[in-house]
Amino acid sequence: MGNRVSRDDFEWVYTDQPHADRRREILAKYPEIKSLMKPDSNLIWITAMMVFIQLIAFYLVKDLDWKWVIFWAYTFGSCINHSMTLAIHEISHNSAFGNCKAMWNRWFGMFANFPIGVPYSISFKRYHMDHHRYLGGDGIDVDIPTDFEGWFFCTTFRKLVWVILQPLFYAFRPVFINPKPISYLEMINTVLQICFNITVYYFLGIKSLVYMLAASLLGLGLHPISGHFIAEHYMFLKGHETYSYYGPLNLITFNVGYHNEHHDFPNIPGKSLPLVRKIAAEYYDNLPHYNSWTKVLYDFVMDDTISPYSRVKRHQKGQVVQD
Repeated sequence: MGNRVSRDDFEWVYTDQPHADRRREILAKYPEIKSLMKPDSNLIWITAMMVFIQLIAFYLVKDLDWKWVIFWAYTFGSCINHSMTLAIHEISHNSAFGNCKAMWNRWFGMFANFPIGVPYSISFKRYHMDHHRYLGGDGIDVDIPTDFEGWFFCTTFRKLVWVILQPLFYAFRPVFINPKPISYLEMINTVLQICFNITVYYFLGIKSLVYMLAASLLGLGLHPISGHFIAEHYMFLKGHETYSYYGPLNLITFNVGYHNEHHDFPNIPGKSLPLVRKIAAEYYDNLPHYNSWTKVLYDFVMDDTISPYSRVKRHQKGQVVQD
């Protein structure tokens, strides 16, 4: 179904990522932006509230018919769980307790991980820092699809399948691109998550457990919020590898749509990124951006010039330091 896409390889470049240079320019012109580099205490209670809301949802769905379990998993639980993954994204940048309490952030990330059902908070932190340091780095940045993904998901129908299965590709891609030894924090994350899942099953039953896992799988697949996965770095316009989104879904995603701003200033919490854009408007207003993640998903599937190959890649120069 659908024509094959026209791309047969990634967009290889031999320049450094643009964010470090832009950060230096902006800070030289607007040093007041440094005042935004501080933790967001609101992140703590918002995250705790979302965990509590999902615990209530686990209880409410335990006796529903299966069709309603799946219905609520997609329409409600998916939004909470996807939002929770973006809370974990914020926490991975130490935005909850600050850099001086790094371990507090790691433990809080494990707590935020509970309603998602799959232990990933600690692993995400390790790989996400590589994504910022070595954006597009061949064999380092696991946000980049594998060659198999680019080669196989090359028609309209296959790209739709790829979008649906995005959470699985994100989960297994590190094993093929940049495997790392398992850390003791990852083992703790896994043990705590398994204990939580067993507790949900023991006290609330299989339907609550399925609701939890389905909410994550569905919410990170073919879902409007999942448009951010593609919107952030897929090259819809040649020469641009990072894009911001300024639509309403930023309200429930910790402003992850402000993605140029985030890569320029990864140590500024999401709540303050609109201020970065406002202060340094001349640096951001003329960059290509989106106002609809749903349209991004539609264009990705239907446009014969776009595929998993539509990413900027670079051979990393110099020494590589990874967590």
